Amino acid sequence: MDYIVNDSVIEEFRDGIFALRTRRFGTVAEIMIKRLYDLDESGSLAFDKRDRSSDDRIEVKFSTVMKENDDKIRDDNVIEQCQKANLANRAMRSSDTGRYSFDCNIQQVKRREFDVLYYGLFFADQIEIFRMDSDEVLTCPGYSDKQHRGNEGEGQFHLNESNIEYHRSHFRQRVLTYAELFRLLNQK
Repeated sequence: MDYIVNDSVIEEFRDGIFALRTRRFGTVAEIMIKRLYDLDESGSLAFDKRDRSSDDRIEVKFSTVMKENDDKIRDDNVIEQCQKANLANRAMRSSDTGRYSFDCNIQQVKRREFDVLYYGLFFADQIEIFRMDSDEVLTCPGYSDKQHRGNEGEGQFHLNESNIEYHRSHFRQRVLTYAELFRLLNQK
């Protein structure tokens, strides 16, 4: 289907991505990475995609970036906090990472199950895509190889205002606008 792509269509598309829940959001990120890097389906539940040329096992982990809430929900502010929780108030622009606190958790990282990790952040204005090899995960700032008690080999790390520049300078592969992502996903 051909779309007349204008700002309102792209904004609706972006807002829809931010509204998706975990599994559906993850599927959008997986399709994006598959198309950007010409990957195959994995044929396995252990990892997400497979590189056609190298046969590397690919894992894909993304998060939306939201400003941290400025207050806890209490009896006296519950209505106000719900009203302030909308996308327009909380979605963070990529240029605001030094201005606002945020915390994006890249979790369920099972290093033994993949060769390459594509991870990234959906900001309000763009998508930043990062790449690291499985052995680089161990040296990632804040990486913990223990996510939950008893889950050996499953770790996590956070991207936040204190380490985003490290990830940008060491692992960032590319940046996409939402218009570019729309065109990529609209290709047949």
